Parts: sequence; C-alpha cells; structure tokens
Amino acid sequence: MKKLINLAALSILALAQPVAHADESDVRKALASSMPEAKIESVKPSEVKGLYEVMIGANIFYVSDDGKYLLQGKLIDVAARKDLTEEKLSGSRLKALDKIGKDNMIIFKPKIAKYTVSIFTDIDCGYCRKLHSEIDQYMAQGITIQYLLFPRAGKGSDSYNKAVAVWCAKDRNAALTAAKKDQKLDMKTCDNPVDEHMQLASDFDAKGTPMIVTEKGNIFPGYLPAKQLTEALEEESKTK
Repeated sequence: MKKLINLAALSILALAQPVAHADESDVRKALASSMPEAKIESVKPSEVKGLYEVMIGANIFYVSDDGKYLLQGKLIDVAARKDLTEEKLSGSRLKALDKIGKDNMIIFKPKIAKYTVSIFTDIDCGYCRKLHSEIDQYMAQGITIQYLLFPRAGKGSDSYNKAVAVWCAKDRNAALTAAKKDQKLDMKTCDNPVDEHMQLASDFDAKGTPMIVTEKGNIFPGYLPAKQLTEALEEESKTK
C-alpha cells in the first residue's frame, strides 16, 4: 500500500487533464489514467462540496471536483467531533475481511463466544507470541480470534516459510501454537492465502504486529492483554 500511496502523492500533479466540475466518471478516468495500478472501488461526492471521495482498495482519498488535485488524510466533522474517514474505513476493512473469508483464517473459538477479533500475526514477533501464549485467557473472556498470517520479513523469508508450513499442516491450530513456541515444523507447501493476508495487511497500513481488527472494523495496534481487550470491546459495543 505504501507504493500506492507514494504513487498517489506523485499523481497530484499527474492528474493532468482537469475539467471544470468533473462528475464521478471524469474523476475515475483521470485516476485510472494517472494511477493505472490502483484498484478503484468507488468514486462519490464527499461531505465537503468540491471534493470527491475515492475508495482505492481499503483506503480513502479525496479528489477535487475539477479532477486536478488528490488529497490523502482524515476528513473531520468539527462540530460533531467525528472522524468521517475512519468511520468509512472501518466499513471497508470489514468488507475486505469478509472477502478473505473465515475459511482462509486460522480460528480459535471459545465455548461461549461474545466477541470476535481478526488478528494479523507474525510467527516470529515477540508480542504475537506473548498474545498467543495467553490464548486460554482470551478464550475465557469469550473472544474468538481469527488469525491472518503477516510475516513482516516478507515473501521468501524464514517467517514466511513458517507461515506457509502452518497453513499446510493437517492441524493448523496446533501447528500455529507449535510455531509460536519455536518448535520444529514440517515445512510443507501447498496452496495458501499467506500472500493475500500480507496484501490485506498492507492495504490496512499495518505498521506492526499483532494488529487487532474488531467486529466494527476498528484497529487496535499492538498487544492487548485479554482483560484489557475485553474492556475495549465492551466499550466499543456501546457505540453506534
């Protein structure tokens, strides 16, 4: 996603064919011309007159209505004290996770489920290992954990190969637990969603692991103990 953001920044001047008061199709054409690699999900008027909201992957940009300028940042409703951009990003994250599907995650589910979180995890990350070592505490709090594999060292790294081996194991849950304890794995390979998980982490602008995504699409960066995470999820459940 960083590459795309850099491309977007360079494209501020590259939207070179502005038109007076462009409509959605004009803005889409201008972006497609200057950012051909970008997957444009939607283009629609924003809450601010003269700006269009453009969804690219799981990210939001704003484009002037003449198609000339592209902005990246948060749109804040000052009076209501609301981050309008984040509200919409939350929805886009949930759609992206739904697209991945539960069948492409490694899920640890308690007997009585109260909350669900999706966690981007790196097998060799210290805090990821700490979180997983306390998995029984999260289960006791009724938190379902849906793991996505995000080897931050990149494709082909030792962490990446471990992630693939975990996915290809007969018992993925047991293999993930073993890998987190630095136990030896059967380094199998097979069709797997690891690259897809990594791309989604990039789209979500993940800056570290573990990265927790809630049922409402909000992000908690980093490790949270089970009790603290439960309190945060309880508080989130009270919001609209």
